[in-house]
Amino acid sequence: MFDQIFKFLGADDSNPAVRQEDGPRLAIAALLVEAAKSDGVYSDGERYVVAGLLRRLFGGAEADAERLVDGAEHALSQSVQLFHFTRPIVEQVPPEQRVRIIELLWETVYADRVLTPEEDSLVRRVAGLLYVSDRDRGDARLRVLQRLGISV
Repeated sequence: MFDQIFKFLGADDSNPAVRQEDGPRLAIAALLVEAAKSDGVYSDGERYVVAGLLRRLFGGAEADAERLVDGAEHALSQSVQLFHFTRPIVEQVPPEQRVRIIELLWETVYADRVLTPEEDSLVRRVAGLLYVSDRDRGDARLRVLQRLGISV
């Protein structure tokens, strides 16, 4: 489902929050971690969900996903703007694949089966920064709700 995204991913050394060797992989990981934290609670379970989504997206071992989550947490602690994480994605990922990233964000915020206003706001903000339309964002949410078996 997400393999096409990474045909387009390369490194971006112009962003201080995202190191050249990490590129958009770290940017996506950081957005998922930020989504997990957006309700004010960042539990081990949410961290595990983020790592699992990254393993599904990028492949690799559990330890690789954990290192990516660690790097994302550190990068977030060094940055105050989501733009640093969305820009490499906008520059290197085609629009139709950015919708897939929004789906990952929805999966992250629904990890605890509850959507808070803060989580909804974050996904809306990130979708705007990724130039994903409101309609595509809403459709992505509905697909995730259906996949997770959550009724609206």
